[in-house]
Amino acid sequence: MSKSRKWMVRLTGALLSCAVLFSSGMSVQASDLDDLRGGVAALLTLSSSSSSEIINAMAEKLQLDVGSEEEELEESTLVMANVKSALNVRNEASEDSGKVGKLYRDCGGTILERKDGWTKLQSGNIVGWASDEYLLFGEDALSLANDVGRTIATINTEALRVRKEPSMEADVLGNLPRGEIVEVISQGEDGWVCVDYEGEDGWVSADYVTLNFIIDAGETMDEIKAREAAEREAKRHVNYGEYTTDADTTLLLAALIYCEAGGESYEGKVAVGAVVMNRVRSSAYPDSIHGVIYASGQFTPAMSGKVNQVYESGRIPDECVRAAQEALSGVSNVGDVTHFRRNNGRDGIVIGNHVFY
Repeated sequence: MSKSRKWMVRLTGALLSCAVLFSSGMSVQASDLDDLRGGVAALLTLSSSSSSEIINAMAEKLQLDVGSEEEELEESTLVMANVKSALNVRNEASEDSGKVGKLYRDCGGTILERKDGWTKLQSGNIVGWASDEYLLFGEDALSLANDVGRTIATINTEALRVRKEPSMEADVLGNLPRGEIVEVISQGEDGWVCVDYEGEDGWVSADYVTLNFIIDAGETMDEIKAREAAEREAKRHVNYGEYTTDADTTLLLAALIYCEAGGESYEGKVAVGAVVMNRVRSSAYPDSIHGVIYASGQFTPAMSGKVNQVYESGRIPDECVRAAQEALSGVSNVGDVTHFRRNNGRDGIVIGNHVFY
């Protein structure tokens, strides 16, 4: 918003407040208004004046064009999504056009163009068209943005002290480095800003921060794919807590890992151990490592006797032992899945030559 526009909004609000005072029969001394620019106290002498008359008189006195300012405000470029979940943004103004991204509830953007019930907008890295049916404009958009947006403070000095109270004499909670971004809780008087500092209310000098009001942006289709992939990756890494057992059982698990994934990467070895432990934790399988490994029809090397041969030989690679120990510590890099096989294209988590599902 331009400085002139901000000033006009503040001016209008102040004048409307004064108009309410006069219409309510409350008295305001001219001396109380002397600080207003342009000597406007003389304009506010008629209690019968409407707010619009007062504003117009003020504008005339200060040589402002109220009409043009109102038009400028009405031509706001802010647009907000008006949906319960998500709104598709397309590369053309048509329902048949391809998707370039999504706007979610409470997300906003900037209007670039409007035509035939569609709006071309920019939100984050999205540039595309959305149906006006699912968008808010003008005052509605501004109202929603004020409700869901937030103000952030970016530190613009090398190190800024965060204090418990808005005073240079107050105790220090900590320090924020240059470039750190914190959420603003409120703006106090005398040049202090209250921010969220590690869950506590802290105060910083407004002289050393840059304040910005922000609203959430949508995601491009590529960003959605990358986020979903990252979520899947994070989901498969779990720690279920340590499973206490003896050294012989650890070696038995390591022997199975060697037989099933001896030529796989370390991650592939851990994944096999995790599958065994997931079965131990599942009510659908035996509740011991020995019981799971030797369950009928489950692990081919166990049925063929190869696991026993490797275990009895004592020649188990260190990497397989470490993988067994990590699985026993509760680590899983495949989430809670209980099966794996040679990768044949089926859905699941692919690690090396195996797919885990």
